[in-house]
Amino acid sequence: MPKTKLQNVIFTAMMAFLMVYVMICYNISLNIGGMSNQVFLMAFHELIIMWPVAFILEFFIVDKLAHAIAFKVVTPKDRSFAITVAISIAIICIMCPVMSCIATILFKNAGAQFVAVWCQTTFMNFPVAFFWQLCYCGPIIRFIFRKMFPNN
Repeated sequence: MPKTKLQNVIFTAMMAFLMVYVMICYNISLNIGGMSNQVFLMAFHELIIMWPVAFILEFFIVDKLAHAIAFKVVTPKDRSFAITVAISIAIICIMCPVMSCIATILFKNAGAQFVAVWCQTTFMNFPVAFFWQLCYCGPIIRFIFRKMFPNN
């Protein structure tokens, strides 16, 4: 969707923000035993660290890698919907374990149980990230982006 480097920065920042914020809220609610209004505010403490990390990973590494993986399954001649879904799935498959690893290191205090905690975090996060990215975050951000840049 983005056609310029600036548009790509804006799109990636928006997507990373919404994905990371929701996933942090989800993980905090798991850690405290349920969702509450307080979770929405608590999430901002981790967001100031995790949003830039997600942006940097996505912008400089994952986007190119995800496109390469996706285009092993789809071709540029396929419907744009199929291409978007393939790229989104590839991004989720890369970002979820990587961001879960970073969150485990920074926030889980896993110690000697690091691998087990990271695996559990990844397995708990993957279905939510997959559903959120494909059904809500992705469509919402693409809609907003199209409103911001109507000539794309």
